[in-house]
Amino acid sequence: MMDNPQMLIWFCLLVPLVGAALISVSGKRPNMRETITLVTASVLLIGVLSLLPQVMAGERPELHLLTLLPGISLGFKIEPLGMLFAVIASGLWILNSTYSIGYMRGNKEINQTRFFVCFAVAISATIGIAFSGSLFTLFVFYEVLTLVTYPLVTHHGNKKARDGGRIYLGILMGTSIVFFLPALVFIAYTAGTTDFTPGGILAGKLSPLALSFLLALCAFGIGKAALMPFHKWLPAAMVAPTPVSALLHAVAVVKAGVFSIVKVIVYTFGIDTLFEASATDWLIFVAGFSVIAASVVALRADNLKRRLAYSTISQLSYVTIGAALLAPLSLVGAVMHIAAHALGKITLFFAAGSIYTAAHKTDVSQLDGIGRRMPWTMGAFSIAALSMIGLPPAVGFISKWYILSGAMAVQNWWAVGVIALSTLLNAGYFLPIIYRAFFVPPPEGADDHPHGEAPWPMVLALTLTAAGTVILFFIPDLPIGLARQMLNIQG
Repeated sequence: MMDNPQMLIWFCLLVPLVGAALISVSGKRPNMRETITLVTASVLLIGVLSLLPQVMAGERPELHLLTLLPGISLGFKIEPLGMLFAVIASGLWILNSTYSIGYMRGNKEINQTRFFVCFAVAISATIGIAFSGSLFTLFVFYEVLTLVTYPLVTHHGNKKARDGGRIYLGILMGTSIVFFLPALVFIAYTAGTTDFTPGGILAGKLSPLALSFLLALCAFGIGKAALMPFHKWLPAAMVAPTPVSALLHAVAVVKAGVFSIVKVIVYTFGIDTLFEASATDWLIFVAGFSVIAASVVALRADNLKRRLAYSTISQLSYVTIGAALLAPLSLVGAVMHIAAHALGKITLFFAAGSIYTAAHKTDVSQLDGIGRRMPWTMGAFSIAALSMIGLPPAVGFISKWYILSGAMAVQNWWAVGVIALSTLLNAGYFLPIIYRAFFVPPPEGADDHPHGEAPWPMVLALTLTAAGTVILFFIPDLPIGLARQMLNIQG
């Protein structure tokens, strides 16, 4: 099977679903359920990595399933960007599962079996998005991902969870149906296909104004990218357990959003086509506004998860800016930032969940001296925060450097200013947390934290993801290599 790329694609899509079924029937035996979760995640990563050498060698494994209508087909084709997304999602699933075991048990969460089942199905949908060979395939799995993550967002089942879930589902389904679906239909009608193609499929088919309008439908229709004003689903979804927040922010959902933005720009519209029409100028402005506005909200948020949620909105728009600049350097930076943000933000949410589990604290103002009691957790948080700010030796420095270099290369001073100002704002809302944790003494008589760190699976997971942000700084070859392959295909 490992020599048959078509079988490998099937394998990667079905393994999480088989795992979900086995998790479901083993629900009354938690040890068995969690073993199956970890084994399934590990097997998926092996399957995904088995495809990596072929993609790196220039091959593009594909699997055609069916043609629904002329120009609209359901199938898969693995190109460099999708390969990177699949590696990120499958690799982080293992660590998120390890963390989830400690979190769900440590907090005595309800419906743990349903949680692990929905998580596995969400990963299968994510792999479908990563391997999508056409815009139609991407749309189908994009919608599936929204639906299967809804039970995770509403996990607690209380009014607050239900209200957050309604906002989550309403915005993501609403934007995709009102904007993304009409864009898909129009692209199929105009180009005669929705297949992802190097160089795009719209060259010479639309006026610059029509291209800009169509791109707007796609950009706002892909609500998971959290461009303002369609961003409120993300903070609303913070009612979910922390492992779900990590899934939303790092492993699958928001990454599916910015991945889709980059993929549509490169393989549907085409870089050259957009450049000649100057069709992305407005997108750079909107994404830049999202970066700054979200950073300002994060700066004022005392609730830690809310601060991290608005940080995510800001950081996602770096990817959108990098792609919309259409410069080779900025596109490499956009792809690199997908990986950098995944590792950094999952670490930050892991840390937030560990603090909640061990110390029952949720607000930044409560974190005085917490680093002395939870040095592993807050040490990992500090490393991830440096990555989000864009400071070495964390990988966020590299991705921001590429995006900034691309902006300077095309002399887009708005983008340069946004990156510079937002970096200061990032420091403004992350560094005070680190300062409070390590340099402000705990309140007098603080005795609510007798056990130190959170359960060891949680600490292990956040330590490994924090280490990953540093390792990727020194060894960034995989994301950069795949980004360059993507651009070589684009030509």
